[in-house]
Amino acid sequence: MCYKGIQVTRLIHDRYAADPARGFYGAGAIDARFDFLPASFALHGLPPDAPKWGSEYKKLFTTYFNRSMTLLSHTSSLAQAKNTVTFDPDVKDAWGLPALRITSDYHPDDLATIKWIQSKQIEILQAAGAQKIWCQSVEMIDNMPGRHLMGTCRMGHDPATSVVNAFSQTHDIPNLFLVDGSNFVTAARQQPTATIQALAYRAADHAIAAAQRGEIG
Repeated sequence: MCYKGIQVTRLIHDRYAADPARGFYGAGAIDARFDFLPASFALHGLPPDAPKWGSEYKKLFTTYFNRSMTLLSHTSSLAQAKNTVTFDPDVKDAWGLPALRITSDYHPDDLATIKWIQSKQIEILQAAGAQKIWCQSVEMIDNMPGRHLMGTCRMGHDPATSVVNAFSQTHDIPNLFLVDGSNFVTAARQQPTATIQALAYRAADHAIAAAQRGEIG
């Protein structure tokens, strides 16, 4: 029998502040949750040393599914000029339009941050009395899940280095406002929804005032 209900997830910000003494820039929020449904847990949730089939597999699945939790983190991700989103000169999509080409790599500080925050997650689980702890290898970072996409239309004062101004208004098209996670100049260390909502309210107030002044139509 499986008794998992709707997940409850909360962040702690004890490790949110960066500290130069660590030797790298970065920190993060630690998120406790259980993201798996039975089928996905059966495929991806069991520890690496668990059998992949048979009666022992079924036994471990039932035991672990009802007694497991996961810790995840939202960590810093430094912006780099070499990370770009451009149109591919050769590849086309189903409509014959240029496909997007995403070029991205992690800053060494990002990797150091992940390793550090992972060690803090292990400390929490140990303090909670976990009987077995397993982690995803940081070396497998390219296969790690990503959520809350941010960046590509960064906010700034200089049109040469940013896409939108402080009010999410594009520098070159006054009537165009881009209000979403693309405005972020670095990845947030927590879920960014509330910040995006705040930016949207500010953009709306600015757009209304600009329209009243006749600056945009």
